[in-house]
Amino acid sequence: MASKDKALEVQKQEVPVPEGTEHVRNQRVYIPNTDIYETDDKVFVIADIPGVDEKAVDITLEKSILTINGYVEPQPPEGYALAYEEYEIGDYQRRFTLSTEIDRDNIQAVVKDGILRLYLPKAKAAVTKKISVKAG
Repeated sequence: MASKDKALEVQKQEVPVPEGTEHVRNQRVYIPNTDIYETDDKVFVIADIPGVDEKAVDITLEKSILTINGYVEPQPPEGYALAYEEYEIGDYQRRFTLSTEIDRDNIQAVVKDGILRLYLPKAKAAVTKKISVKAG
């Protein structure tokens, strides 16, 4: 049973820092775990960004690159100093390359309880269309 539990563990993965550069903020930056779903008319992205609310998330679209940045401010309990840490707090960053099928003008984002939901509707030309077939 223990081996099955181990298979379900997920480790935080840090964003690699290109050589010769550094992060603007002095804390770690993690890649948020993300699930992507697709229907005929939209793509739906769910990203885990614990500790981030709607005021601390920044989503940009430049050319075809969608960038998600989530900023976490450590909030230690008042009057206490950190003695031991297992869960490291850090910011989040993830980049996606969007296809031309996405309607860039109608992308929506919602953050609630540390979960970012992105709604990326497909452009009208990209939506799957059923073609009827007639006899004769």
